[in-house]
Amino acid sequence: MSGRGTPRRRSSEDAWIVTAPLVLLAVACATLTGLIVKPPIGGWLPAAVLLALMIVASAPVVGLVVRRQSLGMTLTELPLVLAFYFLPPLTVVLIYTLSSLVTHLRHRLAAPKLWFNVARAAAGTSLGVLVLHALPPSRDVGPATWLGLCLAVSMVILVSLTSIAAVQALLLGWHAGRETLRALPSATITIGINVSAGLIVLTLLKASWWSLVPLAVLATGLVVVYRSYAEFFQQHRTLTGMYELSRAISASGQDGTLADALLGRVRALMQAEYATLWLPAQGRHPETLLTARVDDPGLLDTGPTPPELRRKAVGAARPVTVGRGVCSDPEFRASLAEEGVKDTIIVPLHSGRVAIGTLEVTNRLVDPSHFTQRDVAVLETVAAHAAAALENSRLVDRLRHDAEHDALTKLPNRRRLTAAVAEAVKIGAPGEVVALLLFDVDRLRQVNESLGHAAGDKILVEVAERLRACAPSSALVGRAGGDEFLVTLRLESAETALELAGRLREQIRDEMVFDALTLDVDTAVGVAVHPDHGSDAVSLLQRVDLAATAAKSVPGSVQLYSPALESRSLRRLGLAGDLRRALDDGALEVYFQPKVTLRDRRLVGVECLARWEHPAHGTVAPDDFVAVAEHTGQLGRLTEFVLRESLRRSRDWSHGEHSLAVSVNLAGRTLIDQHFPALVRELLDEYGVPPQRLTLEITESGVLDGTERPIPTLRRLRDLGVRLSVDDFGTGNSSLAQLRRLPVNEVKVDRSFVQGMATDPGDLAIVNAVVTLSQQFGLAVVAEGVESELTLELLQDIGCEIGQGFLFSRPLPYERLEAWFGAQVDPEAIIAGELPRLRVVP
Repeated sequence: MSGRGTPRRRSSEDAWIVTAPLVLLAVACATLTGLIVKPPIGGWLPAAVLLALMIVASAPVVGLVVRRQSLGMTLTELPLVLAFYFLPPLTVVLIYTLSSLVTHLRHRLAAPKLWFNVARAAAGTSLGVLVLHALPPSRDVGPATWLGLCLAVSMVILVSLTSIAAVQALLLGWHAGRETLRALPSATITIGINVSAGLIVLTLLKASWWSLVPLAVLATGLVVVYRSYAEFFQQHRTLTGMYELSRAISASGQDGTLADALLGRVRALMQAEYATLWLPAQGRHPETLLTARVDDPGLLDTGPTPPELRRKAVGAARPVTVGRGVCSDPEFRASLAEEGVKDTIIVPLHSGRVAIGTLEVTNRLVDPSHFTQRDVAVLETVAAHAAAALENSRLVDRLRHDAEHDALTKLPNRRRLTAAVAEAVKIGAPGEVVALLLFDVDRLRQVNESLGHAAGDKILVEVAERLRACAPSSALVGRAGGDEFLVTLRLESAETALELAGRLREQIRDEMVFDALTLDVDTAVGVAVHPDHGSDAVSLLQRVDLAATAAKSVPGSVQLYSPALESRSLRRLGLAGDLRRALDDGALEVYFQPKVTLRDRRLVGVECLARWEHPAHGTVAPDDFVAVAEHTGQLGRLTEFVLRESLRRSRDWSHGEHSLAVSVNLAGRTLIDQHFPALVRELLDEYGVPPQRLTLEITESGVLDGTERPIPTLRRLRDLGVRLSVDDFGTGNSSLAQLRRLPVNEVKVDRSFVQGMATDPGDLAIVNAVVTLSQQFGLAVVAEGVESELTLELLQDIGCEIGQGFLFSRPLPYERLEAWFGAQVDPEAIIAGELPRLRVVP
């Protein structure tokens, strides 16, 4: 990607727009000079000597880079001063142009750059000799001569810098041209020194040609000093660059700008056209390829070199170099040259002994015009710092990611979800709500307890994948807690959120296979929306939790939050301590609802139901205090209390020769208590009630939870002689075929189907099928919720044996149950050994 504000780049071929005027200027000035100066050409021997000196002096001793343009501190002006004085004008133009051609051919510049540099040399010297010979002639080497020579050299420099600025502005934008002109003051100082040295040499030569001897010695010494200074300058520049690079890496490691800081400074430090960072894909991190280019303020997502070189550097764990000064892989040199790459250094980034990527620089911009072995060593040092910084950056990123994501499902965790919801509610959008959909996986605890936590983890991962695949692309899917997943997004309304929740629940609901075991995955879904149900993330998450908890009471349901849920939840929270005291004080009661044969109206038993009259809250619904008992560890005490009271009343039943048959409801969690069968045996022995007079009712979801864990407890209870019943049958996902493998004696059809028989043909068909198949499997059938004579007749027609409901009696305290029984039964009609027959059905 390129940075914003990057100027439109022209091709280097467009340099002819500047080159052509320079050629015209050179021709015009040379022609005019040839007309006014006689002779315009000659002096070939000194010209050859000065040409050689110009070529030697053109090698820069200190190099600078201004954007893509390299500027060198050379000694070229010194022989140029001598040429202006001793040679005819057009000879000066010729040798200076030839020296420029030879110098740039040595640098292997592209044709547009080569001819531009030759043209500016020719134009500058042509204008310089014209200005020099337009001045009044001077016989001696005095101030007038010095001034003329300075003006001539100034014309050369002026044309050179102006043309460079023009071509930079043309190709890269006016900012590039302006930066080139900013280099004029430093260049002027260097040129002034060189011109002064040339004038001194000229003065000495005019005095005596023997001065060449000390001048040669002085020149040799100056070259050595210049070279030493250049080396010192380069070392100082490298150390300064390394220091700045280290500081930049340290400063940018925490804010995500490491690549920008690294590549820009590496490119400047190595005086290269390109600097590229490549990191292969690793874990959740995708492949990274970023390049800093000298004329782009941003980063590119491409590199100038082929990928094979980078992979070779990583595979071999050593630098790969291509170029005149450093060539470890000559087979790539020709192909790279065709792509405009003259030299490159690619070094691997090491994390320990493992190469994690590469750092490369391409195309040296200054003299020496190619990379050297010293550059390879410098880049390796930089790569070591960069690798450490990248590893630290990735470590910080990994820690930050782990702090906000779930380790098992890789989804955002509750912390990240809370932050996302907080950000979403800050931005109000007319006609939209921020919807929170909380999916609670059913029966995960039973899976963990029966198959182990590994199986439970597989279920969670599978649910996460299904949600991620089914949720809209605009949604954020995360894991809010143990078996809870949250989906949040913007929707049109709460009704739309309910529809989406229902669709998602159906889409993720499917069988899941673990080895030979197949489980059904289902969820209860709570829904809350902003701003209707809360103004901040904390309250919204709390209220969607309440909605999901309410949805659990009806398997597979979707529940929208309402204030009533919150008051009920707070009420349940306050009931925990009160329930403990009620159990201690015996404040709970057991009510009894008769179970009657439908054909001959005989009482076959009662269902025992716990009731709690709270001194402050009044009657507490069984669902509320049973849920409180489950969550506070009091379920065992509550179950034992109901069993004791039921068996005591069964023993004390004074009507008939037999004890009263009683049915007691059990929570699904009770079936995983390995001590429960022993408790039942102790209580049966304590109260002297035959085991067959006790029926334990377990809900369909509790007995068929997708695991084998409840089966051992059920078998132990069956071995005691206790009858087992499946309560609320039809509300879950099981079938009668699944019940065949369980030791149950009875099926209770849920009241929702029984009450709808008279008006809904579908409910009638369901009840009919359950009754028919149960009888074929040898199971007794009890219809719950019998409230009308029409329902009673329909149940009789399809062959249902037993019923209970308000048509016969509401749940009654024990004393009222005896009174009800006495009112319904004619004592004279009681036959020994038979169940008493009811006289009338109220």
